[in-house]
Amino acid sequence: MNIKNHSPLTEASYYILLSLVKPLHGYGIIKTVEEMSNHRIKLAAGTLYGALSTLLNYRLIKIVNEQETSRKRKTYYITYSGMELLKYEIERLEEMIQNGKNSVEEYHGD
Repeated sequence: MNIKNHSPLTEASYYILLSLVKPLHGYGIIKTVEEMSNHRIKLAAGTLYGALSTLLNYRLIKIVNEQETSRKRKTYYITYSGMELLKYEIERLEEMIQNGKNSVEEYHGD
C-alpha cells in the first residue's frame, strides 16, 4: 500500500488515527480527540463513524474486539499502515510549518 495515496488526511482523520495509538472505542476517541485539540475539535457521531468506516476500509485501523452489551461496543486500534501514514503526515505538517515560518520571517511588509 502506498500510504501517500491517503495523504493529506482531514484534521478529524489525523486526530482519530493519533488517538488510536492505544485501543479505544468510539466515545473514547471522541473524548481523546477533544482533549488533544484543547477542546477545539468536537467530533459528532456521524463524522466519527464515517471516518472510522473509511479508515477501516483502507486498513489504516482495525477492530481489536467487539463487546456484547446493550449496543455492540467496538474497540479500534491503528495498524502498521496507519502508523506509517501518521508518521508521514507528521513529517509533511512539520515541513509546512517550517516553510511557513521561513516565509513569515522573510516578510517585510507592504
